[in-house]
Amino acid sequence: MGEIKVPELAESISEGTVAQWLKQVGDFVEKGDYIVELETDKVNVEITAEDSGVLTELLAGEGDTVQVGETIARLEAKEGASAPAAPKAEEKPAEEAPKQEADPAQQKTVEEVAPAAEAPQQGNQKQWLIASPAARKAARERGIKLDQVPTTDPLGRVRKHDIDSYADQKSNEQKQQAQASKPANPVSPSPAASENSDKPVERERMSRRRQTIAKRLVEVQQTAAMLTTFNEVDMTAVMALRKRRKDKFFEQHDVRLGFMSFFTKAVVAALKKYPLLNAEIQGNELLIKKFYDIGIAVSAPDGLVVPVVRDADRKTFAGIEGSIVDLAKKARDNKLSLKDLQGGTFTITNGGVFGSLMSTPILNGPQVGILGMHKVQLRPVAIDEERIENRPMMYIALSYDHRIVDGKEAVSFLATVKELLEDPESLLLEG
Repeated sequence: MGEIKVPELAESISEGTVAQWLKQVGDFVEKGDYIVELETDKVNVEITAEDSGVLTELLAGEGDTVQVGETIARLEAKEGASAPAAPKAEEKPAEEAPKQEADPAQQKTVEEVAPAAEAPQQGNQKQWLIASPAARKAARERGIKLDQVPTTDPLGRVRKHDIDSYADQKSNEQKQQAQASKPANPVSPSPAASENSDKPVERERMSRRRQTIAKRLVEVQQTAAMLTTFNEVDMTAVMALRKRRKDKFFEQHDVRLGFMSFFTKAVVAALKKYPLLNAEIQGNELLIKKFYDIGIAVSAPDGLVVPVVRDADRKTFAGIEGSIVDLAKKARDNKLSLKDLQGGTFTITNGGVFGSLMSTPILNGPQVGILGMHKVQLRPVAIDEERIENRPMMYIALSYDHRIVDGKEAVSFLATVKELLEDPESLLLEG
């Protein structure tokens, strides 16, 4: 009898949540097959079988929290075993197809192979093969069984919009049933009962990652003396340079020239000038870092993540843009590894892509500084005593930990970033 245990995930991760069982009791498992998907604070991890055999027992259900080293399933190794159950389940329905008895026969075969498995588990097992990851996640969060969801896909694949449509349909049916069950002359309810019974609500379980994000943001605000200072940047020069060079840049490097490389370069130069913003507090000591791993906040399906551009000071504009594109794609596809997320020294977040004009970003602990970018907006600017021009302006915000960074240093850091961006050619001279 073999055991499936939660492996070591990373130094900072000691537990996870069972997101989805990929195999069910009675399934034959080959060595190396994926058995279960765990959701951790940072990434999702799929655990593989170290031996071949038949899965005999699941010791944790979907949604349960499990610890590193904990046994979550048992596997019975069988010498010379293969996976005959699945072919038999397919052969018999194929032979009896004209009699329209495929489904009952297949159901019987599965039940004989896995008597301990319940019907919902069989349905989930089947749908795992034909449901998109987004659909599986949406169904899990809403408590919907995938085998109950109708789909219009010709291949039978369940998409996220199928889950949404099914959930809306069920919600409408519940409303209609509630209305139909009301008495003709109801007694006037209390205000609280009226508010709760007549208003539509939807309850969703917070993902483990969203819970962790919430916990850490609150911890930062409770432990750091966080303060934010603001400035504004005239983006005329950056936009003009980008316009002149973007086509040639794309031809040479196969990546587009965006704003993030300019801001990353400016931040690195400013960090070299004001090193306490590239530090962290460890007990009664300051750890001042002499490397520049810049975190770039990216919106992912499960919430904000901050993958890290390593050694940003050594990268070219093209290298920075390429790294950001790769990390953003991995974030959208839920493919980020723990290595992609660990060890940043300073963070840049761009709320401007969503239209934010101004905000106070929250520190990404244990870092002591984060730069917030915002929307570029035409505003009248005084050029001198006699002239006013419309210029593309951006507000920038620096949140910092006042325990180790003084206001003078923070304001000077932000002013340096502004000066470099308003004279972008100077970024090429920064070593």
